[in-house]
Amino acid sequence: MGKTTGFLEYPRRGPSHRPVAVRLRDWREVYEPQSDDDVSTQGARCMDCGIPFCMQGCPLGNRIPTFNDHVYRSHWEQAAAQLFDTNNFPEFTGRLCPAPCESACVLGISDSPITIERIEYEVAEHAFAHGFDVALVPASRTGKRVAVAGSGPAGLAAAAQLASVGHDVHVFERSDAVGGLLRYGIPEFKLEKAILDRRLAVMVSSGITFHTNVCVGDATTPLSSLQRDFDAVLLALGSTRHRLIPVPGAQLLGVYPAMTYLEAANRAVRDAAPSPIDARDLHVIILGGGDTGADCLGTVHRQGARSVVQIEILDRPPDERPEDQPWPTMARIYKSSPAHDEGGERRFSTETLEFHGEERVERIVVKDDVSHETVVMSADLVLIAAGFVGPELDELGLAGEPFVTTRATLSVGSDWRVEALDGPSPVFACGDGVRGQSLIVWAIAEGRSAAAAIDAHLSGAPSVLPAPVEPYSLSW
Repeated sequence: MGKTTGFLEYPRRGPSHRPVAVRLRDWREVYEPQSDDDVSTQGARCMDCGIPFCMQGCPLGNRIPTFNDHVYRSHWEQAAAQLFDTNNFPEFTGRLCPAPCESACVLGISDSPITIERIEYEVAEHAFAHGFDVALVPASRTGKRVAVAGSGPAGLAAAAQLASVGHDVHVFERSDAVGGLLRYGIPEFKLEKAILDRRLAVMVSSGITFHTNVCVGDATTPLSSLQRDFDAVLLALGSTRHRLIPVPGAQLLGVYPAMTYLEAANRAVRDAAPSPIDARDLHVIILGGGDTGADCLGTVHRQGARSVVQIEILDRPPDERPEDQPWPTMARIYKSSPAHDEGGERRFSTETLEFHGEERVERIVVKDDVSHETVVMSADLVLIAAGFVGPELDELGLAGEPFVTTRATLSVGSDWRVEALDGPSPVFACGDGVRGQSLIVWAIAEGRSAAAAIDAHLSGAPSVLPAPVEPYSLSW
């Protein structure tokens, strides 16, 4: 715990945001630095709650009260040791996780919860800044080789864990750079790519080999060749098939899946070049109210859109936790991101009916499900942020039964193995390709658990690696 009476003395206080007028002129992260004293004060709010439900809310089982207490006492190295023991990438989750741990914080029953996510961020940054251990380098090598297909959070976590016990790990990424959605799906203002590259450098130094522009499953690199050349294969493919909106006019130019737009924007920022899908001086409509929609919102602001409306088909969430979503569940309540503070209009309970235009979209027709009115809005650019419907499996030859679940995700057994797939070496799978579209913290947890299963198979004995979660598909 932190200070005995800290939760009574100190209010919740996170970092300030850089002024909107300033941050819209660049792509840097939006938060101002917090002083060590301020962060320690937030750690002091952690109370002696007896049962730390925050740890149960975290799929990784982070020892949150322990590192909060270390931060309160300014024991940054001890805090880092606790955090990196359960989370391979707190520098990512401290920026990107929606913090189910905070929803489960006991203090949150009657007050604002601890700023767990931001404390995690600060601990990770202190570790890198002061040269604390941020990765485990094995004392010896096993001689076993593992191929990981996919370099998103799940694949990277599994690779880091397997390398830490001495296996020779090779990560294959179909894009031109490593990172998956961390690289091209998350805008720079939420995760500066220097942070990702810093972590990848650590992973290379620990012996992991990365291969880019390699599409596992195509004629050049069939899955069978990896099974032949490696002792185990892990598919960490992600959930990358876009959920589209099948309404009239959806084929018009100017209507794009959100991730197509975000990838183009991220590449443009990296290359200091114009984006092929640019929102400058356009009327933009974003269909979808989740994190991806907010990422699009912040991006179109920085590109200089003339106007932007974010449309959500669901009702506006309540400001307070509803009775049917009791603590410690992660309730659906109304939230606004820094991108919403930067401008634009939000509409809830609004259904998309059709897009109008000759060759390019010019207008969108929607229905307000509360007033039942039909509204026509100008639209030069429409971004569909409606989520994803599963992994891309056709090239791998795994698209049908018995390889997929009823949710069109990969089916695995209790040891994360794709049991229906034969070959000279076993194939395992984890992450959004198994769970379906989910949170970064779940991807890391599944990567760690799959790594433990692979290590147990390779060593022929129970793994020393932790396995925080079981495969989600077992319940389907």
